[in-house]
Amino acid sequence: MQKHKATFTILVVEDNAGDFALIEDYLLEQIASPNIRHAKNYQEASALLRDAEAYFDVTLLDLTLPDKSGTELITNILTLSPDNPVVVLTGHADSSFAIRSLALGVSDYLLKDEMAPSSLYKSIIYSIERKKTLRRLEDSEKKYSDLFQLSPQPMWVYDLETLSFLRVNSAAVKHYGYSEEEFLSMTIRDIRPAQDVALIEQSVAFIKQHDQHYSSGTFRHTKKNGELIYVEIQGNIIQFDGKKAELVLASDITERFEHVNAIEKQNEKLREIAWTQSHVVRAPLARAMGIATLITELKAESTECSNLLGYLLASCAELDIIIRDIAQKASLVNAKA
Repeated sequence: MQKHKATFTILVVEDNAGDFALIEDYLLEQIASPNIRHAKNYQEASALLRDAEAYFDVTLLDLTLPDKSGTELITNILTLSPDNPVVVLTGHADSSFAIRSLALGVSDYLLKDEMAPSSLYKSIIYSIERKKTLRRLEDSEKKYSDLFQLSPQPMWVYDLETLSFLRVNSAAVKHYGYSEEEFLSMTIRDIRPAQDVALIEQSVAFIKQHDQHYSSGTFRHTKKNGELIYVEIQGNIIQFDGKKAELVLASDITERFEHVNAIEKQNEKLREIAWTQSHVVRAPLARAMGIATLITELKAESTECSNLLGYLLASCAELDIIIRDIAQKASLVNAKA
């Protein structure tokens, strides 16, 4: 039989010398060169696990030691060895306790009477690989959690059924003014103006009905202090703690929205000025031009000439007022630009 060539450092916590010798034989039968460390009680095991220079690929733990046993023993060993798998070895067949042990975090639970070299070896290999996989998943989960929590933009997760907030990041807490505890007691309705609640309910209903995994839109939100803001929303449907939820990224576009409104108002002023120039100014100007033409055809001493000059002056005065009004409106537009 070909032995496993990798070198494993294994801590065997066993007070029975005969059982330790058997375990050692089993390990040597399956692994070419295991580095086996032996602790005869919890105190020795604790000292080895606390040693900063010591590293163990796996811990084989007898459940009944002279100075500690059962659940307390498991809990303490797992606390001392959070990054490495622990395989429980026991002489008592208790299925309920085995389930509790696995729930506590042990990697496997083996009965000494049923143990064989191959079963012990498989348990060690599977436990080590399982722990590596779990560690990768935890690292990945932490990475995504950090991306969520450290995002400079407000983000939250809400339940698509109840609309309750399930999680919010620090940026959301800072931007909206609610504490995390307050957010988690609220629904997404609570950050909308009352007149917009029906709109958001319709939007969520559409997402659920069409199973729309990605959604976006612009909505009005209210902060805790009552300030109304305009927000651009991007969301994706996810599974969160067994619930169908939506992960939301919110970007406050209030400043941009107000800037666009200001530009539209300026454009309206410019259109008004252009209309004034093309319609209102042209009328008195046309009259002045016509009067000037008539004057050139009459004698300068005639009464008609005097009247026409009066009309001409009045038209010019009217034109002057209009031009002043245009200039004033133009200056207001420039001041806001």
